[in-house]
Amino acid sequence: MITSTITISNKAGLHARAASRMVSVASTFRSSIKVGADKLVDGKSILSLMMLAASKGTVLNIIIDGEDEKEALEAITTLVDNRFDESE
Repeated sequence: MITSTITISNKAGLHARAASRMVSVASTFRSSIKVGADKLVDGKSILSLMMLAASKGTVLNIIIDGEDEKEALEAITTLVDNRFDESE
């Protein structure tokens, strides 16, 4: 199990398109992925991610557990650090 934090840095926050991108990346891994601040939600569920209402600057905890957890954390961290590949 790996625990880390990610900071939402794109202008619009974790809106529908960004949440969709995260789900697309997360779903390629077999590991369980949980994301959240006070409450953890399924990182492979677009509705759950959108319910976090994570705006720019929000720090989220991420817990990944499974055989490809390191690769999953790297991919998700890269996606978030690249601001979900959105132009600002």
